[in-house]
Amino acid sequence: MLLAQLSDPHITAPGTQLYNRVDTGRHLREAVAALLALDTCPDVVVLTGDLVDRGSASEYSHLRDLLRPITDAGIPLYAIPGNHDHREAMQAAFADQPWMPRAPDFIQYVVEDFPVRLILLDTWVAKKPYGELCDARLAWLERALAAGQGKPTIVMLHHPPFRTFIEGMDAMGLKAPERLAAIVQRHPEIERVLCGHLHRPIQTRFAGTLAQTAPSTAHQLTLSLAPGAEERYIIEPPGFLLHRWSAATGVVTHTVTVGSYSGPYPFGDA
Repeated sequence: MLLAQLSDPHITAPGTQLYNRVDTGRHLREAVAALLALDTCPDVVVLTGDLVDRGSASEYSHLRDLLRPITDAGIPLYAIPGNHDHREAMQAAFADQPWMPRAPDFIQYVVEDFPVRLILLDTWVAKKPYGELCDARLAWLERALAAGQGKPTIVMLHHPPFRTFIEGMDAMGLKAPERLAAIVQRHPEIERVLCGHLHRPIQTRFAGTLAQTAPSTAHQLTLSLAPGAEERYIIEPPGFLLHRWSAATGVVTHTVTVGSYSGPYPFGDA
């Protein structure tokens, strides 16, 4: 099974740029083209939040247009909200998708169609940059994991439940991550906890498994581990993650950099 994880595209209205500098629509178009040009086609694509920047209907309509080549290629596509999304607007934009829970439910659900179960969680909090898994969402997760009866599972959410040492973003991470950790610790079938939000690929041990964040398909977060550093963005190459699962290895993750680069060349003398 090959899972492609796209994250944080921050799509704006057609014809506009984020911060008057970042053409997030063009970047997502290029990421989709790179994904479809892979020599091994993904079995499934998941977007881990901040699909659009301001949660408007026009942004979601633009997003659906940009993603259409994936579904036209017959690849199943799923999404969860990030803090820049708007839950009801996202539900309206994806109302034609059978996986989308109907308002006013949380946008979280289980995908059972692959050798690995996908559990997608909703950490959205209205008008807040941080994330939360309330009692209702955590109870739902407990039930979803119990129903899997130990089948290999990947859990996906927008806000990372671990400290990255990028202080400004850590203040906007998942609140009370120990509550999620206690559940994950009881379920060794969880192969990965996959997140967005950080606009950088970061990984760590978490509750007996591995947790990691994905790069953005557009702009990246400037890497500064200095205490009190100003939060800034940088136009580093965009990217996405590929997660390959097999029964023999579990999950192996690759970072794909999107862009035009020289090569590939054969090894050996010119």
